[in-house]
Amino acid sequence: MKLLAALVCALLAGCASTPSPMVTYRNPVLPGFHADPSVCRMGEDYYLATSSFEYFPGVPIYHSRDLVHWRQVGHALTRESQLPLKGQKASKGIFAPTIRCHGDTLYMITSNIDNGGDFYVHTKNPAGEWSEPVWIKQKEWSMDPSLFFDDDGKVYYTRHGGGRNGGVYQAQIDIASGKLSAEPRLIWPGTGGIWPEGPHLYKVNGWYYLLISEGGTSYGHMLTMARSKSPWGPFEANPANPILTHKARPDLPLQAVGHADLVQTNAGHWWLVMLGVRPVDRHHHIGRETLLSPAAWDENGWLRVNNGQPLQVEMSAAGLPPPAHWMAEPPRDDFDSPKLGVKWAHLRGPATGLWSLTERPGYLRLKGSKDTLEDVATPAFVARRQEHFRVRAATRLEYTPAAPSHAAGLVLRQTESDHYVLRVTGAPEARVELVTRVKNVTTILASQPLPAGAVTLEVEAFPDRYEFRYTAGSGSKQPIGQAPTQPLSSEKTGGFTGVFIGMYATGAAGEVANPADFAWFDYEPLEIGIP
Repeated sequence: MKLLAALVCALLAGCASTPSPMVTYRNPVLPGFHADPSVCRMGEDYYLATSSFEYFPGVPIYHSRDLVHWRQVGHALTRESQLPLKGQKASKGIFAPTIRCHGDTLYMITSNIDNGGDFYVHTKNPAGEWSEPVWIKQKEWSMDPSLFFDDDGKVYYTRHGGGRNGGVYQAQIDIASGKLSAEPRLIWPGTGGIWPEGPHLYKVNGWYYLLISEGGTSYGHMLTMARSKSPWGPFEANPANPILTHKARPDLPLQAVGHADLVQTNAGHWWLVMLGVRPVDRHHHIGRETLLSPAAWDENGWLRVNNGQPLQVEMSAAGLPPPAHWMAEPPRDDFDSPKLGVKWAHLRGPATGLWSLTERPGYLRLKGSKDTLEDVATPAFVARRQEHFRVRAATRLEYTPAAPSHAAGLVLRQTESDHYVLRVTGAPEARVELVTRVKNVTTILASQPLPAGAVTLEVEAFPDRYEFRYTAGSGSKQPIGQAPTQPLSSEKTGGFTGVFIGMYATGAAGEVANPADFAWFDYEPLEIGIP
């Protein structure tokens, strides 16, 4: 009966199963672009939020019961009234959310970095809709806000201020209105590292602890901590700072570790989520990822991360909750649902009128406009994070360009200036082209004529390169070229995101574009169990 009940539960609800206990787990626990993670616990459920920058919807929300296996359940910001992103360039927009569970309510506070500043939203259903934003009015620029609900009912708003050589600022906040009791004031400058950011305030055993990151969010990243008997300080720095950094260990597979958040399990064990990267030849292209580390308080009341050892890809699972795997996602999206799945995203807005799942049922229809991938705008673009180094992505496209400049196809996007496309273009004679755009320079690497009819566009990703192929009609698969991953890395492009893989279409000003109909999209990891 237990087996039957578990099967029914899994089939009908997509709920977690109960496999054998975990001995180890693998970092990252959320691979691909999942930067600036923040976590909270509500009973036996853990919720996690990460940065989303210029992508819409904003701030993906993940659910877990064991801190290792995560399932995206939605986004905190799904409406333009919550997420004004017009004019936000790559790696602008939404920075560093903090998620907090308080009573039966979840709060998410973040920064719309160039369009409104700090705000928060709340909900009782993290998989549903969140409230309209409550904007925090203050005189100075800020980022990386956090909330702390003290046991005396007071709520504290803690954030970075002052830029590169700034520090941690704080004010008491009325959580109902967002009104601050006073302008935030400096409570700790950090230990002297640049960009003392990502602050979180906690209270443990009568002490108030500040956990921050310093050294910049790249290879010099480090975690530092301070404590006080008052939330206002003075704060005493941990004599063992930094409590975690990999900056002097270029040999380690995980780099740039930092920007952490702390959570305690029901059993009393402490864990940190944080960002890190897995560079390939000192370059990372799929983004800053979410890592997990054990932590414990030592005899002097200071936090010790992973027993003072560097983080590894393979980590001991001792102290984690019982394992709770989610059902594996199918590799193919047939676009037969009334809504796009939660993994899909647009650029700078909902792209209203540029896509449809109903105009041709069973297809995702994109309607190209004058806006292109090069523009700081909202083109016809539907894509998802590249979460694996080794993956096959493919789509089946039916499309007839109406003008020589019109195009539609498969895209790998890092920024407006840096992306690769495998596209169908050309009129009256259609062709398939492999095009790279690197540092604003567009190059057609290959071009082949296409017969009328559907075409399958495919990319196979490797750590160091992308290999592109196409299949015209029912013909055989044809290679068309390859391009390196390194030009799409953050070290080359700048910014804080990772590669998105998906579909796009573009037209031209004053011209009517034919729709581009995508029958399905495959995202198939090629290294099962390995990010």
